[in-house]
Formats: sequence, structure tokens, C-alpha cells
Amino acid sequence: MKIAIDSSPLTSGHKIRGVGFYTRNLIAALGDNVEAVDFSKANLSKYDVIHLPYFNPFFIDIPFVTKPKLVVTIHDTIPLIYPDIYKPGIKGRIRFFINKLILKRVSAVITLTETSKKDIVRLLGIPAKKVFPIFLAPAVRPKIVNNEKDRIRRKYNLPEKYAFYVGDINYVKNIPRMVEACKKAKIVLVMSGKQVKDIENQDLNHPELAHLKGINWSGVIRLGYAPDEDVPVIFSMASVFVHPALYEGFGITIIEAMSYGVPVVAGKAQALVEIGQGGCLFANPKSTNDISEKISEVLTNKTLRNQLIESGKVLAKSYSWEKTAKETLEVYRHV
Repeated sequence: MKIAIDSSPLTSGHKIRGVGFYTRNLIAALGDNVEAVDFSKANLSKYDVIHLPYFNPFFIDIPFVTKPKLVVTIHDTIPLIYPDIYKPGIKGRIRFFINKLILKRVSAVITLTETSKKDIVRLLGIPAKKVFPIFLAPAVRPKIVNNEKDRIRRKYNLPEKYAFYVGDINYVKNIPRMVEACKKAKIVLVMSGKQVKDIENQDLNHPELAHLKGINWSGVIRLGYAPDEDVPVIFSMASVFVHPALYEGFGITIIEAMSYGVPVVAGKAQALVEIGQGGCLFANPKSTNDISEKISEVLTNKTLRNQLIESGKVLAKSYSWEKTAKETLEVYRHV
């Protein structure tokens, strides 16, 4: 069976975001079982199965093919769950209608959690038997070298104790409450991510960024993008990892934090509970006070802290790209 997966997310704007992370690691884990090709340039008719590793409900990205069986990964349905934030416009609504028709001929949909599966069935009308939840795994990062902690602390001017967040700054990440909660817990917040450092230069009148208006950034260190070789050290030195998201399709960074032995405070969102139950402390994502109290509890309660660290390490080991690849191959064979 000849299988192709679209490699375009490795060179497009997806490259440094979740879709790029997923595509890069999945291709590496699948190895010789698939060919990684740019769907916009390849002859797709020569394959038995083709896999599009991303989906945007308001853009038509799914290739129009008849011969190969088509597998699409839908990471989440956030734009459909928060329509007042992610406004599609007239063209977007038309494309969404067309996409729902195109999805009817898709052989299988891969998603990341049972939570996302339920949303896909409900909001996109895809039969449950065609949707396959497959967990992701943490990034394979360089190992921490001796004495690296001192170098990284100096390089980024990091304090002795800090809360850490890495990721996007979109609405569901709950950035305003996270910033305020860390202030109340009296701990410096260190944020990493490409968009994090450049917030003031973006159009904060845009509905998807308006939530960032008026944030008091004092006591927050915004690193922006950090190289792969630095991230493990920044993770490992953190006193707590915070991810109080309102909603997630998965939430890989909480698993990554656990793998580095860092206690996690996460938002009590369904997908985060699904993947992190037993390994992190959950807070009401709509309550700044509750997020703050949970952070303070992790910082002051040594027994709880040690329990979270140990259980988190065990949980993180249950996630692997080898397992993700195996289950993905099973979907290809199923179709």
C-alpha cells in the first residue's frame, strides 16, 4: 500500500505551531511507511491512501481527488466552538459549507482526543465510526547537559523561582487570567512562544487578539521564541508549569512539562483532564482566584508537589510517537 502525507506544514506558516509539530514528529515516527510530499505539487493519484494532517473549517485545503482514500487530521474545532472570537465572515461561512460536503467523502478522520471526537461528530456531522482519536507525545528534545542551567539562567535573566508557560497567545489559552493569577501567587511568569514577545506590535483590535488589551505585563518575562536546545532547561528549572486553557484539542505542553519533572497547574478543560488526569492539578479556568490558589498550593505544599512530579513522570512515559505512529498506520489499513 502506497501512502502519502502532506509535508507542506513543514515549510508553511504551520511550521512553528501545533500542526507543524504534529506533522514533523508523525512523519519521523512513520519512517519508510509513508512518503512525505507537498500535496500541491505531487501526483496524488499514484497513492492508495493520502493523509492531510490539518484542517481549517474556513479554508478549503482538502485535495479534490477520486482514486486515493483520504484521511484528514482535525486537531480541534475551536473556531466553531467560539464563533464570536473566530469570526469566519461571509466567505468563511461559504467555505465551511463546502468543507462539510467534502468531508462526507473522507475515508477517516484522525483527531487527538475523545473530547475532540465528540465535537467533530456534533459540529461537522461526521459519523463517529469514521473518527479515530490518537494521542500525541512530547517533543524529542536534546538532553540537558551539565552546567547548562547556569548558562540558560544568565542568557534569559531568569529568576530562581518562576512559573513557566510555552505556547500560543490565542483566546482559549486564557493569557489575561494566567498573568493575573501569577501576580496574585507572587511568582514571576516566564512565557515562551513566537508571538509572545511581539504582542504590542499586533492588531489588538482584531477579535482574536482583543483579549490581550490592557494586560499589565509587569512581573512577566516574555522570551519569545527559544531554540530547541534551550527549551528543556527552561522547562526543568521552572517551579511550576501553568496552562489554564479554556479549551484544548490536546495540550501537549502539559505532558512535556511532566516529562521534565515539573508540577503542572492546568485549566479544567475536558481534553486536558482526559490526557492529564492524575498527573496535574486542575483549576477552574474562568476563575483567576482558583488558578492563583492552585499555583500557590503547588509552590508551598511539598507533599502535593512531590506527588505531582512523580505521577506526572509516570504519566508522560505512557505517551510516545512510536505508539502514535502505530495507531495511525492502523487507521490507514482500516480505510
